[in-house]
Amino acid sequence: MLVSERRERVLAHVREHGTATIPELSGLLGVSPMTIRRDIDLLADEGAVRKVRGGVRAALGAASVRAPAASVSRERREVAALAAGLVEPGMAVGISGGAISLALAEALAAVPELTIVTNALGVSDLFARPDRADEPYTQTVVLTGGVRTPAQALVGPVAVRALEQLHCDIVFLDVHGLDVQAGMTTMNLLEAETDRAFMAAGREVVVLADHRRWGLVGLTTIADLSDIDRLVIDAGLDQTAREQLGAHVGELLIAGDHVS
Repeated sequence: MLVSERRERVLAHVREHGTATIPELSGLLGVSPMTIRRDIDLLADEGAVRKVRGGVRAALGAASVRAPAASVSRERREVAALAAGLVEPGMAVGISGGAISLALAEALAAVPELTIVTNALGVSDLFARPDRADEPYTQTVVLTGGVRTPAQALVGPVAVRALEQLHCDIVFLDVHGLDVQAGMTTMNLLEAETDRAFMAAGREVVVLADHRRWGLVGLTTIADLSDIDRLVIDAGLDQTAREQLGAHVGELLIAGDHVS
């Protein structure tokens, strides 16, 4: 069973039953409890589930689309804040799905006259038309249709075709893994296709990641590290990794200490 398929089954089981224990999921899928914990950690990072003592429960209501701010780590919030400084009023901004992307969207909510192009339902929700006329209005373009990922992003051919007709000043991608050989990776084949279309639609490509993504290799490659114009990552990245990444990406921005 592919890792992506297993995580989809974990998510489906939790959504069907509301809650599940680690031993229950381990027995159901025939893998070790440690493997299930890693799956739960990733799904929780994406806002798809909520971790509880000894297991996991489904994310209900708005949490199924939008991860609560408290669930986003300090490092990821710092990455989002630094990335938000790259955006100027009036820009057309592409934002993919993911926990850091959602934190970025929250940081951009007060920037006026942005056009947001996104396939992430949580991001779209943040930029909905305001109730009050005196509040800033940001136009949002949502790539409707396609397959919904655990992170509540729409991916696949419909989203790709929509992106082919759009042009963004800057595109932000929240990726699963970064590796010198494998490049930017994800666990979802359709997500990789959609992310490549995002990159093609952007004049500048900015990748968002926390230091735990370094050395992590997903199922499929999105693009090479050399295709990244700017990589924004937190200060937990060690010096050797900084040197390796700095030699491959256009510009390395370190959130927290601002060393590049």
